[in-house]
Amino acid sequence: MARETRATKRNRKHSRVRRKVFGTAERPRLCIYKSLNHIYAQVIDDSKGETLASASTLSPEIREDVGGKKDMAAARIVGQLVAEKANAKGIKRVVFDRGGFPYHGRVAAFADAARENGLEF
Repeated sequence: MARETRATKRNRKHSRVRRKVFGTAERPRLCIYKSLNHIYAQVIDDSKGETLASASTLSPEIREDVGGKKDMAAARIVGQLVAEKANAKGIKRVVFDRGGFPYHGRVAAFADAARENGLEF
């Protein structure tokens, strides 16, 4: 039997999380994904299936701010941007979907920055 890859293990963890975490109009889901080079975040209303706000290290608003920064600093900048975009749409409370990643490092830095900028979760 073949060994599980790191990505397969993360996907299994993510599916376990997704069984419990569901975004509604009153409390949408803040979903995060991180690759080796970038971090992506979306605020999603699962009942309608639409993305309400999104941000990433590739977003044009912060692209030059993120350039040359280390991973933790970039995660904080993305967390701040997604919180500002959500607040602009009147979203204060969200449920956090860590995407199967451990709550540590870049994920924790992102979450802390989002909390500091007005999101509750």
